[in-house]
This record gives sequence, structure tokens and C-alpha cells, in this order.
Amino acid sequence: MSISSRMPARLSALAATAALLVAGLAGPAAAASESASVSSASAASGGAAAAPAVNLATNPGFEIPASSLADWGSVPGWRCSGGPAEASVTAAAPHSGTSALAVTPAGDDSTGACTQTVSVQPGTTYTASAWVRGTFVFLGATDGTDRPTAPDWTEDTHGGWQKLTTRFTAGATATTVRLTVHGWYQQGPFAVDDVRVDGPAPAPATAAASVPTSDKVVFFTVDDGWQTTPEAERFIADHQLPITAFPLPMAAANNPGYFQRVTAVPGSSVQNHSVSHPDLTKLSPAEQQVEICDARDSLTRQFGTAPTVFRPPYFAWNTDTLQAAANCGMRTVLTADADFSWGASNIWHEGTLSPGDVVLMHWTDTLAGDLQRALAAAEIAGLKPAGLASYLR
Repeated sequence: MSISSRMPARLSALAATAALLVAGLAGPAAAASESASVSSASAASGGAAAAPAVNLATNPGFEIPASSLADWGSVPGWRCSGGPAEASVTAAAPHSGTSALAVTPAGDDSTGACTQTVSVQPGTTYTASAWVRGTFVFLGATDGTDRPTAPDWTEDTHGGWQKLTTRFTAGATATTVRLTVHGWYQQGPFAVDDVRVDGPAPAPATAAASVPTSDKVVFFTVDDGWQTTPEAERFIADHQLPITAFPLPMAAANNPGYFQRVTAVPGSSVQNHSVSHPDLTKLSPAEQQVEICDARDSLTRQFGTAPTVFRPPYFAWNTDTLQAAANCGMRTVLTADADFSWGASNIWHEGTLSPGDVVLMHWTDTLAGDLQRALAAAEIAGLKPAGLASYLR
């Protein structure tokens, strides 16, 4: 059966499904009534005031340019199924600002879906919205358990912009949801702008230079990833060192097998170091969020596990960084209190290494010797290297 012959059936099924979804959705008046009821119930029970609603979407207006170290042709903050062949940022007639997302599905079996992961508070209700232009455009979300929630959609915006809105409640244990905008089969191009996910933000990440523990352990962390040597890989394997790697996404993509091998020792993990290694204190909160969230997404695709620890480049961070990191699912913004990179042996407190110290190193041609020197310093202090992630849960 050809694609064209399937279209009437697809559109009929779409219309029937959408009718059922719309019938099950509360209208604006009902939503307002429900919100008022919840507020009244909270006040009557003496509950704490709800956290203020903020927009949690990453790059919601498509105003942030792609980094030279991001995925080639990517739209910052978004993962589009057809890549740059389908999705791009355009300055042609945005809803507001200077740009919008333009999607042209490249094939008959493509809806041109663009998604992003949004960090949320479990069991909490959020409102998602977006301005769209085109025919058969959809806005939807999961509840954090990969179950879709009722989307909003439009059959035709008649050349103008139309707002889509849907509400969803994150699952009882969900800390992230997936937001999606997409078109429909053989319905042509569409545009999206001014996306919002309104609700309470996650609590800011915790800043730390060491790990509070009385265990006789120390943590070896290695940044960047542009220079990978077999000598360092052999040293890690021979000594069974738990390593916390903070590679940049493009560096990791150049040699993913290497990073899988050097983090194969139990307790090892791959964590977040931003996309392009900027001084975050010179960026807006929205730009910081793109740097951290895009690195999270890339590393998750490459290694299968989402990072939860963020190492700010140059150890430069501010209060905006703590919230941006939390909005990207990071629980800790971690610096260090010792540096053994490039032949150094710097401990930034009195005496030898102490329990819970975090040691900074880099993926360079000196790393094998740096690891050997750091391990000797740990042994002098009566400490053993341990896995960082398990101590920061």
C-alpha cells in the first residue's frame, strides 16, 4: 500500500483520536476552577505556598545560536528527528523576537518531531504551551514514565500564529518529562515559537568542592577529553581506578569506546562538563541552561545514562548556574580541592589529601603520570579512590 493511500485512514484516525482527547480535556474555565480549588484547599489546610511558576523550557524562543561544538546543525535545546535536513532556526516572520523554529518533514513517513527533556518536580502539574503556524501541528508531553498525555493540536492556523496549550502532571517519581512538537504525515512545513513549560522549578543544585564523608576515600575526576592515551587507559585498568569522567560531548563522540573502557571500573561514571567549555558567568541563565542541557542530552545518547553532576568550566559559576544545572537534572555543581593536572600536585588545603577530597585532572598526554602521582598521594594519606556518583546521591 502506498503512503498516499494510507493518508485518508491516517487522518481519519487522527481526527477521531483528537476528538476523544479534546473531549477529555478541561477547558480554560474548568482549569481555572480546578486551580482555584487546589489553592483554596491548600490555604484551608494550612499548606505552604506553592513555588512560583517559571518557564522551564530550554531555548524556548529559538534565539540562542548553535555552538560550534554542538551536534552539527542542531537547534540548541532541542532534538529534531530529521536533524538539520528537516529543522532549522529561521528569522522569517517569527511570533516574537528575531527567530523561530522552522520544520519541513523530509519524507512521507516523517512528522518532523522536535523534542526536549524538561526537569520537573515529581507529582506536580505543569502547563505547556507553544505558538505554532501550519497545518496539523501538535504539542504534547509525557508524564515522565513515557506515557503520553493529552496533546493540543490545530488542523490549520491559516497562515497566522496560533497558541497550543496542554496540562500534564509528572509521575509520582518522575524528575523529567519529554516535551514534543510535531506536524503530521504529508502535511507540509510548520513553525514553532515561544514555547513554555510553566510550573515550579526543581530546587537549585548543590555547589561542592569535596564530598562530606568520613570514609577514607578520595575521588579522581578527569576533564575535557581531547587527548586520550593508551597509557592512561592501561593505568586505570591495571589499578582498577574508579574514574569520574567529565568529557565535552564532541570529544567523547570522537572516541566513545575509549570513554566506555576507562569508565568500566565499578563506581566510574561519565558526567557533564558543558557543550563548548565557556565561562558560564559571562552567559545569561538561558544560555547556561542550553550549555548544560545539550551536554546532558548528548552524553545520555552516547553512554545510556543521564549525568547528574556538573563540572563548570574553569570552575566559574554563579547562582544562575545552580538553577540552570538543576533545570537540566544536575544535583551537584562540582569543582575540586586538589589539582594533579599536567604534572602538578596542588592540594588547596592544609596537609595531605583528606577524606572526601575531589582531585582534578585532565585527559592529556601526561594523564598516566598524573594518575600515578595522585594515587601515590592518596596512599600516603591512607585513602583509596572511590566512585563519586554513589556518594552524591
